[in-house]
Amino acid sequence: MGGIVYRTKQGDMWDYIAWKVYGDESYVSLLYKANPRYLKTFIFEDGYEIICPEISGSNDNIDAPEWRDNENIEDDALDGVSDGEDDGSFE
Repeated sequence: MGGIVYRTKQGDMWDYIAWKVYGDESYVSLLYKANPRYLKTFIFEDGYEIICPEISGSNDNIDAPEWRDNENIEDDALDGVSDGEDDGSFE
């Protein structure tokens, strides 16, 4: 199967575990699928063993909707942001 087992620390949450293990919070759904017995847990106590399956292929969000498949998310984050000076007025 591959992957690792992550042992939680007091206060760990799903998104933090995904970020810590995979470097991206969007892999939370992968953790949910691999650990269904903990689905009702939001904040972990010390010592839970979380199965973190190996990911293969690209770093795409597994459950991304079809309309997000080919978008460049980094470019979208800067849409509407100007490099010009801001005069402080609202238009």
